[in-house]
Amino acid sequence: MIEQDERQPAETALLAGFHHKGTSLQEAEALLDELESLVTTMGLEVLGKILIKIDRPQARLYTGTGKAEEISEMAEELDADCIIFDDPLSPSQQRNWEEITGRCVIDRQEVILDIFAARASTREAVLQVALARMEYSLPRLTRAWTHLSRQKGGTKGTRGEGETQLEVDRRIVLRKISKLKKELIKIRKQRSTMRKRRETRGVPAAGLVGYTNAGKSSLLKALAGGEIFVEDKLFATLDPTTRRVELSEGDEILMTDTVGFVRKLPHGLVEAFRSTLEETLHSDFLIHVVDASSPEALDQAVTTLKVLEEIGIEEKEILTVFNKEDLLREEGIAADLIERFPEAHVISTETGSGMEELKTAIEKIIRESRGVATYLLPPDRYDLAAYIHRSGTIISEEHSHAGTKITARIPEEAEGRLANFRFDEE
Repeated sequence: MIEQDERQPAETALLAGFHHKGTSLQEAEALLDELESLVTTMGLEVLGKILIKIDRPQARLYTGTGKAEEISEMAEELDADCIIFDDPLSPSQQRNWEEITGRCVIDRQEVILDIFAARASTREAVLQVALARMEYSLPRLTRAWTHLSRQKGGTKGTRGEGETQLEVDRRIVLRKISKLKKELIKIRKQRSTMRKRRETRGVPAAGLVGYTNAGKSSLLKALAGGEIFVEDKLFATLDPTTRRVELSEGDEILMTDTVGFVRKLPHGLVEAFRSTLEETLHSDFLIHVVDASSPEALDQAVTTLKVLEEIGIEEKEILTVFNKEDLLREEGIAADLIERFPEAHVISTETGSGMEELKTAIEKIIRESRGVATYLLPPDRYDLAAYIHRSGTIISEEHSHAGTKITARIPEEAEGRLANFRFDEE
């Protein structure tokens, strides 16, 4: 096996995907293609791909011996620096592969972690990535110390240098994990305070969710205007971005863009990025953006819904949007996608097609969730007038000797406090 201090940065890769029993060949090929996109985003050159049919994973190498030899020979012929597996490998499987190939061996999860690390920009995202990487590396520490001597047994004074270093390293990593978790708790408290301030203003909120590269950031930019980072790459957005979107008749909404999802996203990553997705937990409704031009659109949409279910927000009202109408082929939107989401709105953030209809649909959701009412407030109840301004959307306001008459759209929780001042014109 290559010693840790002899390793060179990997620049090229061979990708290995698996066609499992009970899954279609098309699905297996699509996942391998997606891994290629991830690896390219990571910055590596893909020299080749191999798809292995597998009945059940093997303990030592995940594949059988014959297939392992086939992968090793292909990596040798291509002179690939690294072999990247689409399925998760255990720490021992990674070590075994590195021993027989003399090459760097990683899996999809490590690729995603690397991309997240490169893309994180805010303090919160940096901490979240660091935590996920630490938790991922903890059971794999032996990979970094295979060049050190280790002795069997644990009698005091007989342990080798490697074993001692591993114990020290493990304690260091555990301390760092604990510190990162504490720092994240502080940041989440700060985010909670900011959210409460927004909620006291009574502005409705929507969370943008969807598969990575579906066009969520492009949609937010099209609706809100201004400078929002948009790039045609996987995981272009890691940090939640909230913008105010103005609608008709004085309505407005806070819209938050969140990290995109991928198939086979490891559960640990979902947990690590839970606070990144936390804004969607407190949204009034969700806007699910789907890349309708992708051949895998239905699988990608289903993946998004599964992740939403994992973090406990699948019961919110969801407005589905088919994006990238301008990239659709002649046959149009896939029939199975339309069947699954018959009420979806078709748009193109590139051309602007369907955007006005989408705004109308958003306005309808807001109005249905917030009733319009008129209130006649006594001249001395400035506090109630201020409360309506904070919690609702003002439609009209008139001042007279009788008091202040305000027509507004307010949330349900505000109705009780204002019930005695309701004004119903004959």
